[in-house]
Amino acid sequence: MTDDLKGDGTVGKALTVLDQVAAFGRPVRFSELLAGSSFPKATLYRFLQTLTHQGMLDYIPESASYSPGIRLVRLAHAAWSQSSLAPIAQPWMERLSAETQESIHLAQLDGGQVLYVDKRTATRPVDMFAQAGKVGPAYCTGVGKAMLAFLPQSALESALTRQSFYAHTPTTLTTPAALLAELETIRSTGYALDREEHEPGIICCAAPILARSGRVLGAISVTTSTARSSLAELIERAPRICAVAREIGAAAEAWRFPETR
Repeated sequence: MTDDLKGDGTVGKALTVLDQVAAFGRPVRFSELLAGSSFPKATLYRFLQTLTHQGMLDYIPESASYSPGIRLVRLAHAAWSQSSLAPIAQPWMERLSAETQESIHLAQLDGGQVLYVDKRTATRPVDMFAQAGKVGPAYCTGVGKAMLAFLPQSALESALTRQSFYAHTPTTLTTPAALLAELETIRSTGYALDREEHEPGIICCAAPILARSGRVLGAISVTTSTARSSLAELIERAPRICAVAREIGAAAEAWRFPETR
């Protein structure tokens, strides 16, 4: 168990168990949780019982499994309404979706990774990883690179330590040096590209959503497939995407968002 986790006490340990259950994306049995847990059997069981009694987890007797509970759903909805860009950005996402007929993604940074907080699906949907509620890598996604590029130096250095630099495709940037060079270009142009770096056949153009102070609030992207568009066509849309990002940032000025981590 890490020193950080020990320092967080009981609450931190309980949240670790919640994260573990949620990560399965389906009801999960105790034996599966135990196999991947750093807690002893009795400790893990105690946390599961407490979380279930508090409504944060739901126990399904028929399958002897656990899933996120209704109380957690209520808290998630409150967080979505109060702490995410999604409610503010909705009108712009709708308009950009109608204009482009492509998938629109809205994202924020969470622990150096990309959290997709909202999405508008293309008229002709393309199967892809990015969905609202999913967490993805920052170093090889358009929205991720757009946000990383405008972080303060200390925050950027911290975020870089949390990237895996795994080669998802032949075009993935797999070293900090390569990514830093790309981020310099993004700061110059104001937008980021995903050149099939996370998924083969999927490309996007993204722009950072910034507060007036320059603080990173999130990013928005137009995403499509190489089967029906090209990077050159996406770059032609870059000025519009950047304009939408600026408008969302201006609208968000009156809101108080959690600091990007």
